[in-house]
Amino acid sequence: MQVTTPPVAPPARTYSATIKESRRITSPASREEVRHLVLRSGDLSFDPALGNLIRVMAPGQFGAGSHARLYSIMDLEKRQDATEFAICVRRCSYIDEFNGEEYKGVASNYLCDLRPDDAIVFAGPVGYPFVIPEDKSADILMLGMGTGIAPFRTLIRQIYEKIGRWEGRVRLFYGARSPLEMLYMNEENSDLANYFDQPTFKAFQAVSPRPSLDAPIALGAALEQNAAEVWNMLQRANTRVFVAGTAKLLPAIEQAMIALAGSGANWLRVENALKASGRWSEVLY
Repeated sequence: MQVTTPPVAPPARTYSATIKESRRITSPASREEVRHLVLRSGDLSFDPALGNLIRVMAPGQFGAGSHARLYSIMDLEKRQDATEFAICVRRCSYIDEFNGEEYKGVASNYLCDLRPDDAIVFAGPVGYPFVIPEDKSADILMLGMGTGIAPFRTLIRQIYEKIGRWEGRVRLFYGARSPLEMLYMNEENSDLANYFDQPTFKAFQAVSPRPSLDAPIALGAALEQNAAEVWNMLQRANTRVFVAGTAKLLPAIEQAMIALAGSGANWLRVENALKASGRWSEVLY
């Protein structure tokens, strides 16, 4: 997953890694191409932790130098001779505001075009956007869209595989344009299904009602359908809220939360309390 927050100073050290695997995790029928990349670095001084970020140094365009983008480490295996880790990458494009033409995203297309044994240069590790609370009774509310699922997948795996016996509620609300574009919850890859039998975990999928018309993803509707529980979680003093995805995710969340709270003033009070106590974290791109 590419991220633009939290802000971090450029790491001085760079490393190299080779592509071990590049696997598409969206259906071939989906217009969205998202790939799960497994990388291998033989430099044993590279010492990351799950959830850390790496800054990929993609070749620049039009004679420019390297083009740096941050991605979240999802899987990690440290061996005696190498470190293997995975990132999630969505092939992106953007519209130039000046001439209206569409251009390929530099870093995402560079990474999606790589094949096994190709090499990349990266810097890191840096940061960790979402920190698991020490209190196992804490509720965790995750709101995501697109490749925003990447840090949540890591978070869920750590909670139930590394920590275990989690007592608080863990709720994932994840949006996509269609069921074909659900990541790690589709026919191509269903990793998150491994945790559906955990008594404290539930995942709610939200898709656009009219994906062919680019109608908004119904994340707000999914939240409102579970209004009583979500609002109850937000009232607890130890609840954490994690948000990850595109910046356009925030207005939908804001609208849904106002509906849950009954008024903008009520939601503002709760939102301010969450942020003031460091219990609201977001990674947007």
